Amino acid sequence: MAVNQCLVDTNVLLRALDRQHQLCRVARRAMINLRRHNYNLFLTAQNLIEFWVVATRPVDANGLGMSTQWSAAQLTRIKRFFSILPDTADMFAEWERIVIQQEVSGKKAHDARLVASMKVYDITKILTFNSADFSRFPDITIIEPQKLSPLQK
Repeated sequence: MAVNQCLVDTNVLLRALDRQHQLCRVARRAMINLRRHNYNLFLTAQNLIEFWVVATRPVDANGLGMSTQWSAAQLTRIKRFFSILPDTADMFAEWERIVIQQEVSGKKAHDARLVASMKVYDITKILTFNSADFSRFPDITIIEPQKLSPLQK
């Protein structure tokens, strides 16, 4: 049976770990569903850094307001569940090519870095709640958690 590969966007990771968020179950089920359908799920160092930033940022600044201890424990769990793609020199070169070719500016450059990682590691699918952030990139298949069929029992 073929193994599929999928990068998980930080927004899915954050939703899955925030039990108070209305999309928590959707995010968790999507990842479980993909695993059951023979997908390897990947993260990059950037995902882990973005997770930390949002998790430890105060709630009034659009964060989760969690302690560094809680966030550290979650990082440990995350690294056990996902394969982490190592950063390479090729990733910066690919990111630079993408942002110049696609005329990416501002915060969207973070998304371009995830796409660069995907290109370097030949991963063509991304699981994200923010499909618009990745729609500009050719050869990327967007998987939206809320559109995956429910888990089969």
